[in-house]
Amino acid sequence: MTRHSSLLGILLLALLLGAAGRTLWVWLDRPIERVSISGDLRHVSPDYLRNQLAPLVRGKSWLSVDIDDMRHSAREIGWLKEVRIHREWPDALRFELEEQQPVARWNDDRLLNTQGEPFKHGPVPAPEGLPDLSGPPESGPEVLAYYDDLVSRFTDSGLGVSQLRLEARGAWRFQLDDGIWVMLGRTHRNGRLQRFEAAWSRELNDWASHIRYIDLRYPNGVAVAWHGETEPVEEESSQEG
Repeated sequence: MTRHSSLLGILLLALLLGAAGRTLWVWLDRPIERVSISGDLRHVSPDYLRNQLAPLVRGKSWLSVDIDDMRHSAREIGWLKEVRIHREWPDALRFELEEQQPVARWNDDRLLNTQGEPFKHGPVPAPEGLPDLSGPPESGPEVLAYYDDLVSRFTDSGLGVSQLRLEARGAWRFQLDDGIWVMLGRTHRNGRLQRFEAAWSRELNDWASHIRYIDLRYPNGVAVAWHGETEPVEEESSQEG
């Protein structure tokens, strides 16, 4: 009899503890009422981010919300590079946000971060003065790296690069700050750039305002298209890729 009484007591205690735990969970797992945002935000406002985060929080409760899943969804919001989420007693979440650092426009509708990764900027205007880059999918790091190479290369000559394009077939072209396009092609890029720099410093610099584009896709020379002319003036008739 004593043994049965002990087992019954243990069972009742377990039921009471389970009920108490359930009651405590229900009491703690209240709807999320407040969302706070922290981080060094230079391009987007906290109000914009709160509006973007609101659908992720709506209908969620403080304890049962899946923080990892919410973090993954929050990272899909444009401008957010990293997201950390903390619960704050009794019914709040704090979002610690790391903003993307844009360094270039990308394919007309996105921006590139410092790693060459594209991201959507949504209704937030892109910062002014960014170079305009474009290329096939997954080519952002390559295009950004080559843009940096060109900028460094042209530092002493005073030339600036405002646009850089990598075509689907692998051909490169870039635009100088004064609007002149330079057709670089697919191969022998370094040698072609050396010819361009020599021709620019020797003569073309003085005629920059009259030039539409410069074609470097020739084995030994360059071709120059002038404003008002339909065909470029070619030094060589054999064109390479």
